[in-house]
This record gives sequence, structure tokens and C-alpha cells, in this order.
Amino acid sequence: MRQPLLLRQLLAQLLLCVITLSAACTNAQTPKKMFHDYSFTSIEGESVKLSQFKGKKVLLVNTASRCGYTPQYKQLQELHEKFGKKVVVIGFPCNDFGAQEPGDAESIAQFCEKNYGVDFLMSDKVQIKGNTPHPIYQWLTQKSLNGQADATVRWNFHKFLVDEEGRLIGDFSSSVSPTSADITDKL
Repeated sequence: MRQPLLLRQLLAQLLLCVITLSAACTNAQTPKKMFHDYSFTSIEGESVKLSQFKGKKVLLVNTASRCGYTPQYKQLQELHEKFGKKVVVIGFPCNDFGAQEPGDAESIAQFCEKNYGVDFLMSDKVQIKGNTPHPIYQWLTQKSLNGQADATVRWNFHKFLVDEEGRLIGDFSSSVSPTSADITDKL
């Protein structure tokens, strides 16, 4: 009589282990939203899906027209022209840091084109800080979403580099030039 009871207890423990492992595996396999699943609104007001950039690296930069780093627009344009077959440059105008991007989409686009000849992709103005950061910036700054690292955008012209498969491979402070070897060596 003792053996069937022992056997039932072992089977119950084994079943509990299987259920626990099954739940753990199910949770581990739940896909998180990947970089290429996101989209944004361009400065012209059109929807842009990041999925169209699969197979290329993407450099994302929060920009501002009245910042000490604003001349980096020229270097971003140079990077776009020189490495455009390898990397997509996307500027994300943002007024979160020192209120240095107060204009609307039209005035930002005119400023960038007139002063720096910008023809790389630009988004509509986004929020990065606060309660409602743009979903792309949530992904870029939260390890729980990007699977790589947490990051803090401290000022305008902070840069993030994403590889061809949509993995975050680097973030660079405002002081790092877009054409520096820190970035170009990763292209």
C-alpha cells in the first residue's frame, strides 16, 4: 500500500514540474515588439514603417534647431551621403531639452534644408522625456524592450545605432560626431 501512495506523490511532483516548466517556456517564447515592428510619422506627415529598413543599419538622432550641437546636421547629411547604401539616418526633432526645437514641422523642415541641405529622413516632432515618450524611444532606452541595454538621452543629438536585423548595437552621447570613427567603424 505504501508504494502506490509514494508513486502518486512522485507523479504529482513530476506533473507540477512539467506545468511549471511549460509556463516558463511559454513566457520565455512570448515575442517582444522588435525594432522593425515600429513606425513613426515623417516630417511631411506620412507614416513610415521601420520594417522597410530591414537589411540596413539605422542611425536615430534626436535633433533641435537651436542647440549648440545643431551643426551636427551637416555631419549627419555627410554620413547619409557617404554611407546611404549601408545606413538610414533618421532625425527626430524634439523640444524636450532646453526647449531648443520650438517650431512646427514645416519650419523645422525649412530650417534643416536651408541651413544644412538636409535630405535624410526626418520625423515629425516627438517627445522623448516625460510620461508619453515616443514608442521608438521607449524601445531604444529600455533594456526590457530592446534586449540590450538601458540608456538615458541627456540632451539633443544623442544617437542610437541599430543593426540590419533590428538589434540595438550602440548609443552615443551628443558630443560624439556623427562622422566619428566611433560610429563609422560600426557601419
